[in-house]
Amino acid sequence: MASSQAAPGTVLITGTTSGVGLYATKALIDRGWKVITANRSPLRAEAAAVSLGLPSGRPRQLRHLFMDLGDLESVRGGVEDLLESLDEPLDALVCNAAVYLPRLSKPRRSAQGYEISMATNHFGHFLLIQMLLEKLSLSSRPVWLGRSWGVEPPRMVMLGTVTANYKELGGKIPIPAPADLGDLAGFEMGFRDPISMANGKRFKPGKAYKDSKLCNMITTQELHRRYKDSPIVFTSLYPGCVANTRLFRNTPRIFQLLFPWFQKLITGGFVSQRLAGERVAQVVADPGFGISGAHWSWGNRQRKNRQQFSQELSERVTDPQISKRVWEITMEIVGLK
Repeated sequence: MASSQAAPGTVLITGTTSGVGLYATKALIDRGWKVITANRSPLRAEAAAVSLGLPSGRPRQLRHLFMDLGDLESVRGGVEDLLESLDEPLDALVCNAAVYLPRLSKPRRSAQGYEISMATNHFGHFLLIQMLLEKLSLSSRPVWLGRSWGVEPPRMVMLGTVTANYKELGGKIPIPAPADLGDLAGFEMGFRDPISMANGKRFKPGKAYKDSKLCNMITTQELHRRYKDSPIVFTSLYPGCVANTRLFRNTPRIFQLLFPWFQKLITGGFVSQRLAGERVAQVVADPGFGISGAHWSWGNRQRKNRQQFSQELSERVTDPQISKRVWEITMEIVGLK
């Protein structure tokens, strides 16, 4: 092994039927990792993997788990099935799946009655993380340090977004509104019908997505604060604007046609699904990304050989009082408190 090269491990990735999650699956398998996918449709996940030439019918290298992140009971059942069947360490967890429904006129509800984008993107992933912390903490993936062997820490990796970080231009875009949880009035009141926004105000579907991703990034920072003595590395990343994925399938057709062009020629922020998947794999697997609390970015303009850096986050992400309250309320909502 070369200097500071870690051995492959086992990773669970949510949302792999297309896009970044699918290509991250390929990138990690190409590195020798064992990948477990978590999706509402394991059959679609299998078909998508086969379309990229990934192994079919070889569960030791790639297996597919049923889990609907928008249903807390499905998350509980999926984790229980995983822990009963997993006979090796779990070395990494990638929280990638996301729901984005910007054209809804009224909120769609989860099985437990919560607005669906917050339920899927935040509540489901929050419960998944909590249920796997102990298993992750037992990981002991070997790494060659040049003269001796060491242990590479396990990792929890959250897919963030530029639209949830007010320190970046994308986080200041006023349409439909920037990500902002306000005074958490909607959360405080239980977040069930007729409430559909964290701040308790009128439903805005695009903002609901942004707010859920803000909660994802808050969760990562709060995990880093609360588990400083844990061996787990908690990080998030923005791999660049993957403007042509199925995440945008519910946007107007004209948007789907123009948005990739705009990101390629105007902002320079466009990255391919393959490159985004490679970047997720780097954050999961490479020793250089083992810095807890970091939010990894490659910058808005995707120049050749651009290197990663830890992006500064806004107070909406890092404020300890807001983070503490989001954590406490979410613990109650998912039934852990």
